[in-house]
Amino acid sequence: MPNNSLMDQSCRVALAALLHDLGKFAERARIEEAGIKNKDGVTQKSIAETMYCPEFKGHYTHIHAAYTSLALDLLEKDLPPMVGEDPKPFGSWNSRENADDSFINAAARHHRPETALQWIVATADRLASGFERETFEKYNQAPDEEEGKNTLNHYTTRQWSLFESIHMEIGPASSQTPSWRYPLLPLTPETIFPVKETEHRDKARAQKEYLTLWDGFREGLKQIPPDHRKNLPLWLDHFESLWLTYTHAIPAATAGMNHSLVRPEVSLYDHSKTVAALGVALWRYHLDRKDTPEAIVAELSDRHSDKGASTEKYLLLQGDFFGIQNFIFTEGSQTQKYAAKLLRGRSFYVGILNELAALRILETLSLPSTSQVMNAAGKFMIVAPNTDDTIQALEMIQKEIDDWFLEQTHGRSGIGLCWHPAKGHDFAGEKEKGNVFQGLMRDLFQKMEDRKLSRFDLCTQPDAKMVFSDFLDRFEHGECQIDGRSPGEVEVGGIYISRLSRDQINTGALLTKNDVLLVARDKRNQDGALSLPIFGYYPVFVRRNDRVSDLSSILRSWDFSLPRQDSRTDSPFWRGWAKRQFNTYVPRIDRRDALDDGRYKGIEEDEDTLVGDIKTLNHLARDDWKRSEKGGSWIGVEALSVIKGDIDNLGQIFQTGLIRPNFAKMATLSRQVNAFFTIYLPWLCQTEFRNTYTVFAGGDDFFLIGPWFSTVRLAERMRQEFHRYVAGNIEIHFSAGISVIKPGLPIRQMATLSEEALYKAKSFDNGKKNAVTLFERSVHWDTFTDLLKNSDRLENLISEHRISTAYVYGLIRLCEMAGSVKGNPYNSLWRSWFAYRTRRFLDRAIQKVGKGEKTEARIQKVQSDLAGEIADGIGKYKEDYKISLFTYLYQQRD
Repeated sequence: MPNNSLMDQSCRVALAALLHDLGKFAERARIEEAGIKNKDGVTQKSIAETMYCPEFKGHYTHIHAAYTSLALDLLEKDLPPMVGEDPKPFGSWNSRENADDSFINAAARHHRPETALQWIVATADRLASGFERETFEKYNQAPDEEEGKNTLNHYTTRQWSLFESIHMEIGPASSQTPSWRYPLLPLTPETIFPVKETEHRDKARAQKEYLTLWDGFREGLKQIPPDHRKNLPLWLDHFESLWLTYTHAIPAATAGMNHSLVRPEVSLYDHSKTVAALGVALWRYHLDRKDTPEAIVAELSDRHSDKGASTEKYLLLQGDFFGIQNFIFTEGSQTQKYAAKLLRGRSFYVGILNELAALRILETLSLPSTSQVMNAAGKFMIVAPNTDDTIQALEMIQKEIDDWFLEQTHGRSGIGLCWHPAKGHDFAGEKEKGNVFQGLMRDLFQKMEDRKLSRFDLCTQPDAKMVFSDFLDRFEHGECQIDGRSPGEVEVGGIYISRLSRDQINTGALLTKNDVLLVARDKRNQDGALSLPIFGYYPVFVRRNDRVSDLSSILRSWDFSLPRQDSRTDSPFWRGWAKRQFNTYVPRIDRRDALDDGRYKGIEEDEDTLVGDIKTLNHLARDDWKRSEKGGSWIGVEALSVIKGDIDNLGQIFQTGLIRPNFAKMATLSRQVNAFFTIYLPWLCQTEFRNTYTVFAGGDDFFLIGPWFSTVRLAERMRQEFHRYVAGNIEIHFSAGISVIKPGLPIRQMATLSEEALYKAKSFDNGKKNAVTLFERSVHWDTFTDLLKNSDRLENLISEHRISTAYVYGLIRLCEMAGSVKGNPYNSLWRSWFAYRTRRFLDRAIQKVGKGEKTEARIQKVQSDLAGEIADGIGKYKEDYKISLFTYLYQQRD
């Protein structure tokens, strides 16, 4: 007998909605089971068409609906029990009376609904796409495949990039066909990038590509631990990650694209995920009201009544983590002792807090993981039923979350919740007065801005927790030596720290040794368990192969492992568990480091450096050292670079940049923005910039620490890759601030300096952004790339002609003169000074070489080379040329 708790029922409705378009995947793969004939010679496909597909002019359309039923039959043995004696809320498979309301029928009859559950899935499908009823009925009549030998069809069409069509300054270019496409491959760090190529028109080849993907999906389904099928919410969370892996690049809709009904720029994953969220909320709304199935059908199917679409049945809930920097960078006297562990531990902890706040809401409201449509960079969104019970529960949860943050962070950080009701019409597309859905999102985001202004709300709540009432009594051992403000209640390494600080340090250690995070209802006394409960949950770090006892008490199990280093297009992320993109890469000592004798000599933490040890910030500060040409000594500055950056104008992109925005498009855009920083960036660091610490990266921003010069190169590389990621759209870009610092600087000061550098970049050129700040100079990214190339050429030129470092230092003053000619006419003589200083230097230098090499011709040749590179560079870039000079000089210091 299946468990028919409200949560399990919600999960079944969610899965039916999530898989309503499974047939698009199966049909494009041309699964062979569809051609099996019965004793009368009729194929399974033909039988299913009569049951699930709408008709238009004597022909069946949307054949994928038939394939949904066939595919679900095929996958049934690997799914949790969806049939049986009483699989609520669906009808029993063994009961002829209720068979029409089966799980399979609810999923497959979304283009031809009859029962309440079928109408719920069909309505959610329409709302996720932003269709009004009339437009949806027109879409139902569109053929699956366009006529014509060379016409693209639903097999050969590849998913467009949303990024390419986004425009803020000139408005969305809806009439233009984008030229970038996503490859039809499983999710990897490379396949999240669109490619600039035209689809082929070979139908057979396209079907084969889909079949390869389908076979991978079926094999992946078998990798979910069999015993997890007994825990439906846990299993569904796993399945969602599998679904993402194999459907992230399948266009959700192609029928009608040649009639401007749809644009194939939303993935099957994002569309089905929003359908599941809306479908569960709609079902729960009617369930809580105790509406009869007949009443639900009458309301949702009546094309002449506006009641269904004009009632506020949905509640959009947003959560936002405020004070992230206060949480990560707070410090006490002993912070530097655990600097590396704290950085990665606190960053990971932010992700845990956000996930568990969302889980607390989902569990309290008995909603599945699919109801959480977005989660990135401390922000999440959940779709819930708009009922009084829901709102009362949310108010209680907000108080619980507030109490936790007041207790542990004393109000310096927190997670704020806000919610806004929505009716069906609010998800519609274009209207006479503009896009209705955009207005809905504006209202929700404004509520969050208002919520940030009333954090914790201590002054208006009569029962607000008095968290400081026993505060002084807890300082028996003084303040926490890590955060400098909490009571020091536990002893670690000879100092007293807070329980939260202890868990943060332990987290920093545990995440480097494990790859799965369990979320348990009860405290578990085992290695890897954190001591402090979070919103009533107990996180436990384990290895994937560890046996998990008492699975019934486990709410979630999240795989946070990094992609394998050979992972590009052939090794997908999927490993059988729900995936969460916590940035967990840490630099380690490898054999190359061990062979570099003397590089780390004198570092206190490194008396016995072993291969595999985690690098400290002191190690990283020396990782850009190189051997000098003379005597093999190490040269280069001992320094770190700290990068802070974020995407420019992201709010405007969401609000005005999309063509015909809808719920599924918003979810797609949010996921894809986040994926660059949570999927590609960690892989890039792991494979090419291996000495980089990712303090945080996700949503639209990032904070990185690494060896100073490598990290400067990483910033440039990120900009290049991001431009490729957004399909070359020049209106989508990010700005960054880079601070070059000594490794002993307190972490909070690192953050402050990088924040100031980012502010300068954002303010550069009258706030046009798309800029970077380095060595206190702000420039556009193209200029930055040129200046780094100039630095490379400068290094070659100086090496070739044996130019002294003193000569190069003197050029800094000439840059300043060139940059202030308008303020002081005397400075216009900088070129004369350059010629004079260069001639004097060459006279001395070439004379010193001797052996007949001092000739006028040679001096003029070298002077011409220096003028062509350096003087022209100063003339073009003025003071910004300092970036080239300092980049060179920092690499040469003894």
